[in-house]
Amino acid sequence: MVDQQMRHAMIAVPAPSEPFWLGIPYWLVGAILILALFGAFQVYYWVGRKLGEKLYESRIGVRLGRERIAKIEHVVERWGALAVYGCFWVPMLRHTLPWVAGALRISYPWYVVASALGCLTWAPMWWFGLTALVWGWLELAAQSPVTAGAVAVLAVAVVAFFVVRRRRKRRAATEDEALVS
Repeated sequence: MVDQQMRHAMIAVPAPSEPFWLGIPYWLVGAILILALFGAFQVYYWVGRKLGEKLYESRIGVRLGRERIAKIEHVVERWGALAVYGCFWVPMLRHTLPWVAGALRISYPWYVVASALGCLTWAPMWWFGLTALVWGWLELAAQSPVTAGAVAVLAVAVVAFFVVRRRRKRRAATEDEALVS
Protein backbone atom coordinates (compact mmCIF):
# COMPACT_ATOMS: atom_id res chain seq x y z
CA MET A 1 0.00 0.00 0.00
CA VAL A 2 2.75 2.48 0.98
CA ASP A 3 4.76 1.51 -2.10
CA GLN A 4 1.76 2.18 -4.33
CA GLN A 5 1.17 5.59 -2.71
CA MET A 6 4.85 6.48 -3.13
CA ARG A 7 4.71 5.53 -6.80
CA HIS A 8 1.69 7.79 -7.31
CA ALA A 9 3.45 10.67 -5.54
CA MET A 10 6.47 10.24 -7.80
CA ILE A 11 4.24 10.40 -10.88
CA ALA A 12 2.73 13.70 -9.69
CA VAL A 13 5.98 15.64 -10.22
CA PRO A 14 7.92 15.26 -13.47
CA ALA A 15 11.56 14.18 -13.40
CA PRO A 16 13.74 17.32 -13.17
CA SER A 17 16.10 16.37 -16.00
CA GLU A 18 13.50 14.98 -18.42
CA PRO A 19 12.07 17.17 -21.21
CA PHE A 20 8.98 18.84 -19.82
CA TRP A 21 7.73 21.77 -21.86
CA LEU A 22 8.84 22.43 -25.44
CA GLY A 23 11.63 19.93 -24.82
CA ILE A 24 13.11 22.05 -22.01
CA PRO A 25 13.96 20.25 -18.74
CA TYR A 26 11.63 20.88 -15.82
CA TRP A 27 14.30 22.62 -13.71
CA LEU A 28 15.22 24.99 -16.55
CA VAL A 29 11.61 26.05 -17.09
CA GLY A 30 11.45 26.83 -13.35
CA ALA A 31 14.70 28.82 -13.51
CA ILE A 32 13.43 30.81 -16.50
CA LEU A 33 10.21 31.61 -14.66
CA ILE A 34 12.17 32.76 -11.59
CA LEU A 35 14.28 35.07 -13.75
CA ALA A 36 11.19 36.40 -15.52
CA LEU A 37 9.55 37.19 -12.18
CA PHE A 38 12.72 38.90 -10.99
CA GLY A 39 12.81 40.96 -14.19
CA ALA A 40 9.16 41.95 -13.77
CA PHE A 41 9.86 43.16 -10.23
CA GLN A 42 12.71 45.33 -11.50
CA VAL A 43 10.42 46.83 -14.14
CA TYR A 44 7.77 47.51 -11.47
CA TYR A 45 10.33 49.33 -9.34
CA TRP A 46 11.65 51.54 -12.14
CA VAL A 47 8.21 52.37 -13.49
CA GLY A 48 7.15 53.36 -9.96
CA ARG A 49 10.32 55.40 -9.57
CA LYS A 50 9.72 57.15 -12.89
CA LEU A 51 6.04 57.83 -12.13
CA GLY A 52 6.64 59.06 -8.59
CA GLU A 53 3.68 61.22 -7.59
CA LYS A 54 2.03 60.59 -10.95
CA LEU A 55 1.34 57.08 -9.62
CA TYR A 56 -1.77 58.44 -7.90
CA GLU A 57 -3.23 59.84 -11.13
CA SER A 58 -2.29 56.85 -13.29
CA ARG A 59 -4.98 54.37 -14.31
CA ILE A 60 -3.57 51.82 -11.85
CA GLY A 61 -3.38 54.42 -9.08
CA VAL A 62 -6.97 55.55 -9.63
CA ARG A 63 -8.17 51.96 -9.69
CA LEU A 64 -6.32 51.11 -6.47
CA GLY A 65 -7.42 54.26 -4.73
CA ARG A 66 -5.37 56.78 -2.79
CA GLU A 67 -6.18 55.11 0.55
CA ARG A 68 -4.82 51.72 -0.53
CA ILE A 69 -1.67 53.26 -1.94
CA ALA A 70 -1.21 55.19 1.32
CA LYS A 71 -1.51 51.92 3.29
CA ILE A 72 1.09 50.30 1.05
CA GLU A 73 3.35 53.35 1.44
CA HIS A 74 3.08 52.99 5.21
CA VAL A 75 4.15 49.33 4.98
CA VAL A 76 7.13 50.23 2.77
CA GLU A 77 8.17 53.15 4.99
CA ARG A 78 7.96 50.98 8.09
CA TRP A 79 9.58 47.79 6.81
CA GLY A 80 11.67 48.92 3.82
CA ALA A 81 13.20 46.13 1.78
CA LEU A 82 11.78 43.51 4.14
CA ALA A 83 8.32 44.58 2.93
CA VAL A 84 9.46 43.78 -0.62
CA TYR A 85 10.33 40.24 0.42
CA GLY A 86 7.08 39.88 2.36
CA CYS A 87 4.96 41.14 -0.52
CA PHE A 88 5.57 37.89 -2.41
CA TRP A 89 3.45 36.08 0.16
CA VAL A 90 0.51 38.55 0.14
CA PRO A 91 -1.56 38.45 -3.08
CA MET A 92 -2.61 42.13 -3.28
CA LEU A 93 0.78 43.47 -2.30
CA ARG A 94 2.71 41.28 -4.73
CA HIS A 95 1.98 43.52 -7.71
CA THR A 96 1.46 46.89 -6.06
CA LEU A 97 4.20 47.21 -3.46
CA PRO A 98 7.10 47.21 -5.96
CA TRP A 99 5.60 50.23 -7.76
CA VAL A 100 5.23 52.07 -4.48
CA ALA A 101 8.76 51.09 -3.42
CA GLY A 102 10.04 52.71 -6.59
CA ALA A 103 7.91 55.81 -6.10
CA LEU A 104 9.21 56.13 -2.53
CA ARG A 105 12.76 55.56 -3.83
CA ILE A 106 13.75 52.93 -1.30
CA SER A 107 17.35 51.79 -1.60
CA TYR A 108 17.66 49.98 -4.93
CA PRO A 109 20.46 47.60 -3.83
CA TRP A 110 18.31 46.47 -0.89
CA TYR A 111 15.31 46.21 -3.20
CA VAL A 112 17.29 43.95 -5.54
CA VAL A 113 18.36 41.70 -2.66
CA ALA A 114 14.83 41.48 -1.24
CA SER A 115 13.21 40.83 -4.62
CA ALA A 116 15.84 38.21 -5.51
CA LEU A 117 15.25 36.40 -2.21
CA GLY A 118 11.51 36.62 -2.75
CA CYS A 119 11.79 35.17 -6.25
CA LEU A 120 14.07 32.38 -5.05
CA THR A 121 11.71 31.33 -2.26
CA TRP A 122 8.22 32.08 -3.54
CA ALA A 123 8.47 31.07 -7.21
CA PRO A 124 9.80 27.52 -6.70
CA MET A 125 7.11 26.82 -4.13
CA TRP A 126 4.43 27.79 -6.63
CA TRP A 127 6.22 26.20 -9.58
CA PHE A 128 6.69 22.81 -7.92
CA GLY A 129 3.44 22.95 -5.94
CA LEU A 130 1.28 23.99 -8.87
CA THR A 131 2.89 21.42 -11.14
CA ALA A 132 2.32 18.68 -8.56
CA LEU A 133 -1.29 19.82 -8.19
CA VAL A 134 -1.92 19.76 -11.96
CA TRP A 135 -0.20 16.40 -12.47
CA GLY A 136 -2.01 14.97 -9.45
CA TRP A 137 -5.35 16.14 -10.82
CA LEU A 138 -4.53 14.69 -14.25
CA GLU A 139 -3.68 11.37 -12.62
CA LEU A 140 -6.96 11.50 -10.70
CA ALA A 141 -8.78 12.27 -13.97
CA ALA A 142 -7.16 9.26 -15.63
CA GLN A 143 -8.26 6.98 -12.78
CA SER A 144 -11.70 8.49 -12.11
CA PRO A 145 -13.01 11.23 -14.42
CA VAL A 146 -16.13 11.67 -12.28
CA THR A 147 -14.09 12.29 -9.12
CA ALA A 148 -11.76 14.67 -10.98
CA GLY A 149 -14.79 16.57 -12.30
CA ALA A 150 -16.23 16.79 -8.79
CA VAL A 151 -12.91 18.09 -7.45
CA ALA A 152 -12.76 20.71 -10.21
CA VAL A 153 -16.36 21.82 -9.53
CA LEU A 154 -15.61 21.99 -5.81
CA ALA A 155 -12.48 24.09 -6.43
CA VAL A 156 -14.42 26.51 -8.63
CA ALA A 157 -17.19 26.72 -6.01
CA VAL A 158 -14.68 27.53 -3.25
CA VAL A 159 -13.05 30.26 -5.35
CA ALA A 160 -16.48 31.68 -6.29
CA PHE A 161 -17.52 31.68 -2.62
CA PHE A 162 -14.48 33.71 -1.59
CA VAL A 163 -14.84 36.14 -4.50
CA VAL A 164 -18.53 36.76 -3.74
CA ARG A 165 -17.80 37.15 -0.03
CA ARG A 166 -15.03 39.65 -0.72
CA ARG A 167 -17.22 41.68 -3.07
CA ARG A 168 -20.04 41.76 -0.52
CA LYS A 169 -17.68 42.98 2.19
CA ARG A 170 -16.30 45.64 -0.13
CA ARG A 171 -19.81 46.75 -1.14
CA ALA A 172 -20.92 46.89 2.51
CA ALA A 173 -17.87 48.98 3.42
CA THR A 174 -18.61 51.37 0.54
CA GLU A 175 -22.24 51.69 1.64
CA ASP A 176 -21.14 52.34 5.23
CA GLU A 177 -18.80 55.10 4.03
CA ALA A 178 -21.61 56.61 1.96
CA LEU A 179 -23.93 56.65 5.02
CA VAL A 180 -21.26 58.31 7.17
CA SER A 181 -20.54 61.02 4.59
